[in-house]
Amino acid sequence: MKNKMILSWLIAILITFGAAIYQRTTGPTYPKITKVEIKDTVYKLKLIRSFGGTNDADINLDIPNKSVNASLYYRKYPTKDEWKSTDFVRESNKLVAKLPNQPPAGKLEYYIDFEYDKKNLQIFNNNPIIIRFKGDVPSFALIPHIFFMFFAMLISTLAGFLVIFKHPKYRLYGNIAFFLLVAGGMILGPVVQKYAFGEFWTGIPFGWDLTDNKTLIAFSAWIIAFFVNLKKEKPVFVLVASIVLLLIYSIPHSMFGSELNHETGGVTQGFIYSVFYLF
Repeated sequence: MKNKMILSWLIAILITFGAAIYQRTTGPTYPKITKVEIKDTVYKLKLIRSFGGTNDADINLDIPNKSVNASLYYRKYPTKDEWKSTDFVRESNKLVAKLPNQPPAGKLEYYIDFEYDKKNLQIFNNNPIIIRFKGDVPSFALIPHIFFMFFAMLISTLAGFLVIFKHPKYRLYGNIAFFLLVAGGMILGPVVQKYAFGEFWTGIPFGWDLTDNKTLIAFSAWIIAFFVNLKKEKPVFVLVASIVLLLIYSIPHSMFGSELNHETGGVTQGFIYSVFYLF
């Protein structure tokens, strides 16, 4: 039994870290990493796609060559507004421009136009980068939320493998995973959402925010597993709940997340608003 427990822990840790890294690095709010070649030199750029707070968002280009200038073009997303522009200002080895702050869940799309040797080079002009703004989320809410959600995933995966290896402690760890998910997803999740986007909950039945709905699906699977195992051991429910949570974590973070409707001022689900606007 001891070897099965150790093996379950090792597998759960590897899967959890892998899922966490995948989710964060593939999400639509993770910075866009790209390369641009200017005057026979390749520069690696990190372009932000999420910004929190009340200040304007800095777009930093690490380009030491002082003969290179650039302009930033932007507009509200999703709209057909005219593009606005602002020039990058050189600060030491960097070019810096600012995007005007937007209300929580408001989005802008932007692209960059480089100027050098009387030439122009535009990047992302055909597929602009989308940045979403959000409010400041205090550490006392954000840190526990991340902590509980991470360990909910870890312990949930552990419980699932304990079921597979027929270890008697699967129910104990399943109960722990359930309460971690309640604390991180159903209590602290809405608090973080309120600070960031002004709404406690934009999932079902009030909306279609994918992040909220992912949490709701995982919670539903685990609440069933928790209650059916209170009086009698039914490991298959714990296994199913752990698989559901694992699948939920395979969806990139913040995909189809909250988005400001520029016409109504309300917060809606991003994909739906964009599709209805464009068509």
